[in-house]
Order: sequence, then structure tokens, then C-alpha cells
Amino acid sequence: MSDIFTRRDYLVFQNASLLDRPDPDLPVCVERTVLVWVPLAFLWFRAPWHLATLFKKTPPKAPLSKLYICKQVLVSLLFLTAVSELAATFGEDYGSANKKNPPVLYANPALFVVSWLLVMLLQEAVRRREKAVDSGSLFLFWLLQVVCEIFSFQSLLREALKEVRPHFHLFYIAYGLKLIALVLSAMADVPPDLQDMAKKNPEVGAPFLSRITFNWFNRMIFKGYKRPLVLEDMWELNEMDSTGYISQRFEEMMSQELRKARIRLQKKQDRKKKSRSKPYSDHNGLVKGISQDMLIMSEKRSKIEKKEDGETNYPHSWLVPSIAKTFKWVLIESAFFKLLQDLLAFVSPQLLKLLIGFTKDKPVHAWQGYLYASLLLLVAIIHSMFLQQFTLRSFKLGMRVRAAITAAVYKKALTLSNDARKESTVGQMVTLISADAHCFNEVTNFIHLLWSCPVQIALALSFLWVELGPSVLAGLLVMVLMVPINGLLAIKSKSFQAKSMTYKDKRMKILNEILSGIKILKLYAWEPSFEAQIQGFREQELQVMRKSAYLSSIPTFIFFCAPTFVSLATFAVFVSVSPNNVLDAEKTFTSISLFNILRAPLGMLPLLISAMVQMSVSKRRLEKFLSRDDLDINAVNHDNSHSAAVSVTDGTFTWERNGQPFLKNVSLDINPGSLVAVVGAVGSGKSSLISALLGEMHNLSGSVNIKGSVAYVPQQAWIQNATLKDNILFGSDLDELRFQRVLEACALEQDLELLPAGIQAEIGEKGINLSGGQKQRVSLARAAYSSADVYLLDDPLSAVDSHVGKHLFERLIGPQGLLKDKTRILVTHGISFLPYVDEIVVLVDGVVSEVGSYSSLRASKGAFSEFLDTYAKQESSEAQEKSGDVVMKGQDPQVSCPPGDAVSILLKEGGSSLHSQSHACNSNREKENFSPRAKEELGSKKGQRLIETETVQTGGVKFSVYLQYLRSMGWCYGTMFITVYFIQNLAFIGQNLWLSDWTNDAVRYPNESTYPARIRDVRVGAYGGLGMAQGFLVFVGTLLLADGAICASRTLHTRLLSNILRAPMLFFDTTPSGRVVNRFAKDMFTVDELIPAALRSVILKMLELLATLVIICLAVPLFTAVVIPLIAIYYFVERFYLTTSRQLRRLDSVSRSPIYSHFGETVSGLPVIRAYGYQERFLEQNTVTIDNNLKCVCQLIVSNRWMAIRLEFLGNLVVFFSALFAVISRDSLDSGLVGLSVSYALNVTLILNTLVRMTSQLETHVVSVERVKEYAEIPNEAAWIAEKRPPDGWPSEGRVRFEDYKVRYRPELELVLHGITCDIRSNEKIGIVGRTGAGKSSLTNCLFRIMEAAEGRILIDGVDIARLGLHDLRSRLTIIPQDPVLFSGTLRMNLDPFEKYSDEDIWKVLELAHLKDFVGGLAAGLQHEVAEGGENLSVGQRQLLCLARALLRKSRILILDEATAAVDLETDNLIQTTIRREFAHCTVLTIAHRINTILDSSRVMVLDAGKIVEFDSPATLLQKQGQFFALARDSGICTAETTSL
Repeated sequence: MSDIFTRRDYLVFQNASLLDRPDPDLPVCVERTVLVWVPLAFLWFRAPWHLATLFKKTPPKAPLSKLYICKQVLVSLLFLTAVSELAATFGEDYGSANKKNPPVLYANPALFVVSWLLVMLLQEAVRRREKAVDSGSLFLFWLLQVVCEIFSFQSLLREALKEVRPHFHLFYIAYGLKLIALVLSAMADVPPDLQDMAKKNPEVGAPFLSRITFNWFNRMIFKGYKRPLVLEDMWELNEMDSTGYISQRFEEMMSQELRKARIRLQKKQDRKKKSRSKPYSDHNGLVKGISQDMLIMSEKRSKIEKKEDGETNYPHSWLVPSIAKTFKWVLIESAFFKLLQDLLAFVSPQLLKLLIGFTKDKPVHAWQGYLYASLLLLVAIIHSMFLQQFTLRSFKLGMRVRAAITAAVYKKALTLSNDARKESTVGQMVTLISADAHCFNEVTNFIHLLWSCPVQIALALSFLWVELGPSVLAGLLVMVLMVPINGLLAIKSKSFQAKSMTYKDKRMKILNEILSGIKILKLYAWEPSFEAQIQGFREQELQVMRKSAYLSSIPTFIFFCAPTFVSLATFAVFVSVSPNNVLDAEKTFTSISLFNILRAPLGMLPLLISAMVQMSVSKRRLEKFLSRDDLDINAVNHDNSHSAAVSVTDGTFTWERNGQPFLKNVSLDINPGSLVAVVGAVGSGKSSLISALLGEMHNLSGSVNIKGSVAYVPQQAWIQNATLKDNILFGSDLDELRFQRVLEACALEQDLELLPAGIQAEIGEKGINLSGGQKQRVSLARAAYSSADVYLLDDPLSAVDSHVGKHLFERLIGPQGLLKDKTRILVTHGISFLPYVDEIVVLVDGVVSEVGSYSSLRASKGAFSEFLDTYAKQESSEAQEKSGDVVMKGQDPQVSCPPGDAVSILLKEGGSSLHSQSHACNSNREKENFSPRAKEELGSKKGQRLIETETVQTGGVKFSVYLQYLRSMGWCYGTMFITVYFIQNLAFIGQNLWLSDWTNDAVRYPNESTYPARIRDVRVGAYGGLGMAQGFLVFVGTLLLADGAICASRTLHTRLLSNILRAPMLFFDTTPSGRVVNRFAKDMFTVDELIPAALRSVILKMLELLATLVIICLAVPLFTAVVIPLIAIYYFVERFYLTTSRQLRRLDSVSRSPIYSHFGETVSGLPVIRAYGYQERFLEQNTVTIDNNLKCVCQLIVSNRWMAIRLEFLGNLVVFFSALFAVISRDSLDSGLVGLSVSYALNVTLILNTLVRMTSQLETHVVSVERVKEYAEIPNEAAWIAEKRPPDGWPSEGRVRFEDYKVRYRPELELVLHGITCDIRSNEKIGIVGRTGAGKSSLTNCLFRIMEAAEGRILIDGVDIARLGLHDLRSRLTIIPQDPVLFSGTLRMNLDPFEKYSDEDIWKVLELAHLKDFVGGLAAGLQHEVAEGGENLSVGQRQLLCLARALLRKSRILILDEATAAVDLETDNLIQTTIRREFAHCTVLTIAHRINTILDSSRVMVLDAGKIVEFDSPATLLQKQGQFFALARDSGICTAETTSL
């Protein structure tokens, strides 16, 4: 052995004699230097990163674990072996005078001594590092140690046969210890503080080896295979993946970048102002001499400038830098992995070149072939590791970017100013967090390809230059020529994307409005009009999609032809330049491998550019929204030193920043603890005053100060989709005593006793299962429970019955109510309670005209007094005409007292309360019960949850769903594009076999001979022709698929929309709108964009995989032996994966719906949320909702990586076996076939990966078809048009007859109406009264067949309405509903969506509805745009428009469903007068809160618990002193004698 270890040998790094033999070995010098120093160099290189932890002053948190102690003991033993080896070397040198050991035997042990000390320090640093369970660097170090010493291991074994020395024993002891250390380093040392978290998220406790192979995810995969996964199975997120962490960091960067962008914008605007403000010189009167042409040019220029300002008049170019700075470390990490992966990708072609050279050179030793095959496997595995780590980080980055944008949009929506809100509808904001955020997600997944693709192209061309020389420039030229083509296509794609988003926005905007006002659509039979509107926008969207799909087929054609064009140009030039240039196997297949690598960047770059273009559209929309003005938080001061509770000083307010003032010169001082009423006509600014106090309006001048906290009750109650308890608590802690007092004061206490779920009764979305009065009482209870200092009450009493209003005033709002010590500002239309307020504020046209007490304002004989007198005289005379001797109690003959004053007198005298009424008004009628719908749905166990959890489909996607899509596409399209793709693959196989045969020309025509030009031309021509054929066939297939996909999208959307519009009201009552919106937004986007792409990829990749396997088997027949086992393993792994992945994607889809629902709910309740100051709580709730979705997305991303790394290993085995069998069969194979088989085997990994991913994606995306199909098959209500049509002019008389009519909400629930039987004669005016829950609205719903009969029937003019089509019935009846619902669009569209009437007819009804002056004063007249939900009109104006609708239709039967509940007395009077005059010859059914509005009815129907208890004229019923009398008395309408009872 001493002969071998000489100084000279250590200077020799290559000993050919050791390699040039059947059993090769490395030179000893290499083993003892390079292989020893490489692991140590890696250790020292990584050490500084770990040692930094030791310098932190924080003590180690974790106790010493057994694993840690074992590791340190092992390293200590290794330290002793190194010291021993050093001592042994010294001993040998000093014991022998003749021979000395070489220096390396001193250097290596000394290095190890220091290194083992370093390892001990590093292990301690890992223990101290927060949340660390192991070290990847140490694992790799031990792995390198063990692998590098294998060569020394076998060398020493050989020498041991000759002579055994101490070094031998020490080496093997150390090697054994290193093996143990390697095993221990692969184990996780989870500290106690992480153990609980590791159970909730196994990744936290996963060791390095498990993390890089994703073995920690096995539990989820197996669980998903055994049973369908549910949301509760999802693991917790890592901190860096949580919305709170992401949002906080993004907000910091966004605020910095946005501030810079605002400064840039300001500078730009200043420059423009300077350039525009250069005045003309007035010398010699030149200004006056400007020609008319110059003026016209100036106007044109100003128009262009205005247009440019509109497009860029917001801070821009700040969103992308914000994202980049927020996630810079993730970007750097993923870039590092991407660079390594790209470099490794070019190693395989070089190994292929060596392998082909090996097969040609028969005398070469076989071990070289096996070495090349093994290296191919090793390089492929390392390449796969780097690729999956890069992909994991990239996809997580996309997920985080989407979460950041969604959270930022939500936060912005909470702070938007009102004029900024008008620019963005709810639908547009939902599009921002769905489509636009998704677009950023997709682009950031592949953002590194922007630099990686050019790097790959440059490297590929460099290697090709080595193979083919300058000929590669021809290929480069082809690529350069493709760039401008892709650029032009990208520009065109941008315009298509912008158009598509515009139409999508419009479609979603109308859809949101339809879902909000679906009941109105059904009552008016307007579904076809709105269906046509949506279909119109959808058709425009589809036309743009068709053009975009046709356009995208060109890049697809280029993608398939590019490698062929590039290789064809390169090969053709190569063989044409010199007759000596003949393509051999080495050059050809090395080049082909490089071209295959080149194929991905060439294909991805244009697609990425296109995606970037689409992202730029989304970027612009997001930047515009996120940079809009916020609400001015300083608009309202909260200075507690003020004496007044609420103080307004010279306040002038407007809704739009640059608009006209709406409230002018308002000055108010409201004392603490006082009750102030705000009154005025419709549009006078009452609600605006409340908004100004809340800071919702722009303060042009003056100041507002409010002492203490604020509670707000809006005019239209905002109710959350939550339990009754949660709606009242509204985030506050439960105080049982206060809670009970609030329930009693708001008349909710006894209702809860009737509910099986009690206070846990669930309220539907937008409070859909509550009546208007019930919603308002819950809203009041929320305010009362908040214990605020100041209460702003925007007309809460108008939506409740008069007796309930009395209770609320007496027990809650009034001088003796629960809030008596609080400051209360009450907007009211009623005048009943005005004598009992401390002060009254009278508004006229946005100006405070009078302020004072009730008595002082009456005495002043001003506008307030005149209004009261006029109204009271009208009502008094009408009441006396109908009820004879009905006189108000306490009425002064000198002064006409308003009807409501009797209530006030009763309150003042304390002569009555809800608990001291007559026996006829007993306790079961005292309270306003929940509607029967609420009672029944919550009354049975099945109905306790109104909104059921969204159904998640489980198991595999049924084949019928695929068939549904293919049927929607059309079988002709499906068959044709599959056939075309199949022929394309035959061309692919032919081209490659042709290329393999071409390489054999190098053998047939050696370089010395002349290569025939004819054969060369045939080779080039056939190769190019087959390549062109592939591109052309794929192009045709893509066009066919595009047409088929458009057909499928049109069919599925039409079915979905048609079925949703035909769904019964029960469906909308129990289904959150977010779920429906999700079908039309996310699921239809998937059907439109993602399924066609996935379907094309699956078919192409499946055919390409089959073609590749066929090529390999033809080239290397031995390979067929492993094909079947590999396919079996592939199938097994894929089944495991698909089962879990499918369910994870479903959970992702299901968990997205609450994000949209919560977003829509928040936007609709913004003033309430902001008034209570609960923005933070809603932000937290939004964070939880997004996190629930991110859990699913995160598991889905990891499941894809779990599958990909296993598939890549399978693909690497294909490469290995094809190379191995080529080595084994090299004597019987020519080099062309070897090159062909291995070069295409190298491509199998990519094909397999893509195939499984796209198969999974297709199955996942088809879930959207399944979801669309689910809602497209919801049971419909009855047909719109039936075979039996009513006669023209029906109903001509207006007679209505109920015959033992019974109805229930659902088959399993109790009856709501119990055997209603009555006759209503032609032209009768029927008033319908009863306490809430008596069945009044149910009765009218039945007339329109919103609910179908359980028994009995309704006859109108002798025709059974159950036999008619719904539209025939509904279009012949007219209703003025309680909630005045308007839709965005023109005023004309809101009145006449089918355009049946002329403008003259519409102006006439507007005049009758007292709106002609208002509409005539608008610039656009009938074409005036109504905002979403009619927000730019007051509630009174909306109600008058609903009256105009009724006047336009003017059928013989009119139903008024509490139509004047939300308007003031003046508007009520206008409506009632118009109805009496215009509908004098019609049958009118009126449901009323205000008894005085039905005193002139022919008869009054009193309902109780779904039965008619009284039905006669008002005078007769008042004399009977029954239930109607009790209701009249509560409203202050009764005789003096009766009251005394």
C-alpha cells in the first residue's frame, strides 16, 4: 500500500490505465483529495448561514432531545476517529526512518478535526433556530460524504487483501458512523412547541428528505383515496401562506408605491397644466382675431386631452412593483431553482451524445455505457427535484398574490368614498377578486419564464452551434422572424381581452341585479326582457371569444411548427453548405434533444406575452380601483369636550366631490340625551342629513362633531346571513340581561319562544326569510344592544305595523324607552310621535327651514304647521265619509289634529299599552310574529337551517358530465378535431422515423464521397413537409375545437340562465346569491377558457405519449418488457392522485363562494359597518374566509407536486431503461435508432407530467360543467306559457274568487293559508290587514302563483289561474310592491323593458305619478341612467316610479303590497289620490300598515294565522269591536266611547 501512496501519485489526477479496463477505478489522488474536499467545501460554504443563529442572544427554547444528543455523540466519535487517524500517521512516520506518508494524510485528518467541531456547532445552531426541525445543508453534507467515499471504500478493500493498516480500521469505523449520521439527519427533531402545529400541518414537522419528495403529504393522499375529503380535513396554513401575513406585508409595500405613483401623477398633471396655460398675447388685439378654424382645432385638441386624462387620470404602474417587493425573497428562491433546473436540462443531450458515440464505437468497454445510462438517471432525478421546488414556490407565489389582491380589494371596498362607489358596481368589484385576481395568479405562476425562456433559447443555440456550426443562424433567423408575429398577436389579444372583460362586467352586473330583484321580475313577468339583455351581452362576449380563439390558433400553429421550421432551416443549411456535411446520429439526435428543449421556451414565450397582455388589462382595472378616493375619516370629529352631543356648524354637503351641494348651510346643536325628529317631503334631504352625520357625504364647508360612539339604523334594514343572535350582537360580547331587555323592547322576545332554534334561528341572505318589519326590528335590536352614545334612526318605524311602531316608540325610542338616556335622531314620515320628541328639524330642499318643539312649530304657523293641517283635513274628511261618526279622541274643534295624534294622546295619558288592551287583542296578537316562512322553515328539524351548506360532489366525475359537454359542443366538432389530431400524430411518427433513416446516410455516404443533391433534397423536403403537415393539422384541429367550445359555452350558459330564471322563489330564498354568481362567474369562465385548452392538451399529449412509446418500442424492442409494468405503476399513482386532487379542486370551488357572498354582503351594508366602526372585524372575517379557501388551494398545489415528482421519477426510469437496453443491445442496433429512442425517452417525463396534470385539470374543470348542470336542472316553476291561453282582454271584469284555498311553502311543512274562501266583486276596493305573519303577503303571492296551491283554487273572472301559464297570469295583473326595486339602465327601461309603449304614453304616466317635472328636469330625460338598485333616486321617487309602472300596465286587478310603508305622508297621499282616480274602475287589493289608507275601502279583510277572521265594510267592522277595531285603536282611529272601554 505504501507503494501506491507516494508524493508523485498525488500530483496525478488522471491515470488512464485505471480507466481503460473492464473494471475501472479512480486514481488514488482523486479519491484522497477531490472526493474528500468537495463535501467539506460544501459544508464550509453553507456554515455562515447557520452560524448566524448562534450570535443571536435568544436562548434555545427547546430542551435537548434524544435525537440531538445522538447526533452530537456521533460527531464526537467522528472527531475522535479523525484525531486517531492523525496520530496513526504521525506514528507511522516517526516509527519508520525510510518512508514518509504524503502530506495529504496529515491535511485530511486535520481538516476533519476542524470540520467535525464545525458540524457540532451547526447542529446546535439548528436546534436554536426558530421552527427548525432539521437542516437540509447537513443532510446533503452527509450524503456527499457517504457517496464520495464509496470509491475509497472499494480501493481500501482491494488493498486490505494485501496489507491491513490502522487507516483501514479507522476509515471503516468512520464510514459506518457517517452512514448512521446520514440516517439520523433524515429524521425530524420536532421541538415541543411545534408538536401541536405539526399535527395540524405535517409540513411543519417534515424533515428535509420528506419535504423535497413531498412524502409528508402521503397522509392526505391516502385519506383522499379512502374517502372523499371535506373542508375539516384541510391542514392549517403556514404563517407565510396566511392571508393576514400576506395582506399586512402587501399593504405596507402598496402604500409606499401608491404614494410614489400619486407624486408622479401630480407632477405629470402640473406639467400638463403649465403646457395648457400658456395664454395668447393680447397685443394688438390678436386674441380677438383668432379664427374660427383655430377655435375648432382647440376644441378637438381639448377633447383628445380629456380622453387621455380619463384613461390615465389615476396613479398607475405601482401594483407590479408592490407585488415584486412584497414577495422578493420567494421570487429570488424560485429564480435560483429555475436557473439550476435550466442548466441541468442541457446536461442530458450531452450525455445522449456520449451514449450514441458509445454505440458506434464497438471496442469501448461496456461500463462506459452503463455509466452514461446511470448518469442520465441521476441528472434527471436532480433536475426533477429542482423543477418541483421551483414549481412549488411559483404556484404558492401565485396563490399569495391572489390572496393579497383579494384582501386589498375587500379592504378598499370598506373605505371607498360614495362617489368612488358609484363608479364600481358590486358586479365589477366581484370581477376584480375573481377574474382579475385569477389573471395575476396565473401570470405569477410562470413569471420566471420571462427571463428563463431567453436563457434556455441562448443555451440551446450555443450547444447547437457546437454541433452544427454557423448553420444554426438560419434557425435563429426563423425564431427572430416569429417575434414580431407574436408581438402583433399579443397586441390584438389585448384588445379582445379588454372587450371580453367589458361584456363580462355588464353581464355580471345585470345578473347581480336580477338576483337582488328576482321577485319583482317574477311579479311583473319581466324575465324574458332581462334574459334577452344578458344573452345579448353573452353573445357579444362569445363573438369576442371566438375571435380570440381563432387568433390563439395562430400561436398554436407557430408552437408546433417552430421546432420544425428551426430544425429544418438549420439542417437544410447544414447539408447544403458543404457536400461533406452529412447528418449523423450524434449530431442529429443531440440537436433534436436540444430542439425539444427549445420547443418549450419558444412555445411558452408567446403564450406568456399574451398572458402578460391580459394581465395588463387586469392591472389597469385594479390600479384604478385601488387608487380611488377613500372616505374622509376626518369628515366627522369626535371631540368629547363639546357640550352638544351632535353639532353641525354651517355644514354644506354633497354626494359627489365636484357636484352641486345637496345639503346647504346646515347648523344644528343637539343636546345629550335628547330625542330629535327630522321631517320633510320626499327628496328634501332627511336621509342625506343622516349620511352627512355618518361622514358618508363630502363636506364642502363647515364641521360635524359627534360625542361618543354611534349606532345607525338605515331606512332599508341590512341583515346578515347569520343567526338572529349574531345579527343582534353584531360582534359584541353577550350580556344576557341586556340582551333580554333589548329583545323585549324590540318586540322579539315572545317570537323566539315559538322557534325551535330560538335565538339561533338562521336568517337568510339579505334577510330574505323575514318581512320588512321584522328586518327593521332586528336592525333596531342590533343598534339598541350596541349601547352607543348617539343613535341615528333613518325612518325605522315606517316598515312596521302601527301598533308595533307604537310599542317600539314606547319601549325603545321614546321618552320612557330603553334608550331614553341616549341621544336619538329619528327621521320619520309619520307624525304620530312628533309631540313627544324634544325637538323637530324640518328640511326643505336640503335646507333646515325650522327647528323647534312640536308646540312651538305648530304655533309659528310656518311650513310645518301648514303641512300638518292640510294633511290632517284631507285624512279626517275621508275617514268621516267612510266611517260615519269615527272621531279622534281629544280632537280640538278649533285645530284639525292629525290622525296619529290619538296615539300620542293615549301614550301621554298612559291609558294603554300593548299589555293592557281588550281581550280581543290578547297576547298572542300583541306581538309581531315571525313570518310563517320563518316559523315553518325553522319549525321542523329539517328546516332549522334555512341556508344549507353547499353540496360538494364526491367521487369521480360521472361520464355523463363529459357527455353533457360533448353534446353541448356537438358530436360533429368532437369527432372531427380528434380525427385531425390523430392524423397529426401519424405525421409526427413518420417525421421521426424519416429523420432516423436520414442519419443512416452518414454510413451510406461517408464524408469522402459526394452526398447526392437529389437525396439531400428529398430528405429535407419530406422532413419539412411532414413538419408543416403537423402544424397545419393542429391549426385546423384548434379551429374546430374553438368552434365546438363556443357552441358548448353558449348552450351551457343559455340552459343555466334559462333554468335559474324559471326556478321557484323558494330556491332564491334558500340559496345565497354568491353560489349562483359563482356558477355564472368562475364556473362559466372555466367552461369558456379552461376546459377547451385542457381538452386539447389531454388529447394531444395522450396521442404524443402513445406515439413516443411506439417509436421507442420500434427502435429498442427490449423496451416493450418494461412498458406494461411502467404503465401499471403510472395508472396506480394516477388513481391515487386523481381521487384526492379532484376533491381538493371541488373544495377549492366550494370555498370560493363564501368569499363572493361575504364580499357582496359587506358592500351592501357598508354604511352600517362604517357607522359602528366594525371595519376591522369584517376584515378579520374576510381573512378567515380567504384562509379557508387558501387551505384547499395550498393542499391542491402540494398534491400536484406530489404527483409530478413521482411521475418524473417514472419518466426518468423510461429514459434509464431505454438507455440501458440500448447499451445491452448495442451490437444489434444502429446508432440512429439508439439516438431516436433515447432522445424521445428524454421527452417522456415532460409528456407524462403534462398529461397527468392536464387530465387532472380537465377532470377538475369538468366539475364546473357538473356544477352548471346541477343548477341547470333545478326543478322549475310552472310553464310561462301554457296550452290554455286566457282570452284577449282577460280579466275584463276583475272578479276574484278563492275556493277553500290552502298553501304551504314546501311539501313537508305546515299550511300557511288554511282554507281561504271569499268572493271579491268587480271594481271592489279591498283592504287586507292583519298583524305580521297573518298571511297577507302570502295571499298576494298566491294570486301571482309565487306559491302553488296545496288544495283549492283561485278563479279570476271564472278562469282557474292554475291552468294558465305564469306569464299569461302575471302580465295581466299589476302590483306595486313594498320594496321599490329598480334596475340599472334607463328610466324608460325600468318602466317598459319590452318597449311596448310609446314615449307619449310614458310621459303621460309620469305626469300621473307626479314625476314629470323631475324627469323633465333631467338632462337625459327618459334616457337618464338609473344607478344599480336605484341608488341615485330617493326611496320616495323609486316608489313613485313603481306607481308609474302600474299606471302603464293598468290591468283590471291591482295589488298594493304595503306600497306606501316607506314613504312620507305627502307621497303616500299623492299615491293614494292617483290610485283612487286612475284605478276607479279596477279591483284593488291593498295590504296596508296605515289603517287610515284603507278606511275608504269597499270591504276590509282581516287575516289571522292564515285564516279570514273578519270581512266587511270598515264602518261595520269598527262597530263590531273585533280585531280590526283593535288595529284601528292602535293606529289612533276609534270612537271616544270605545276608547273609554
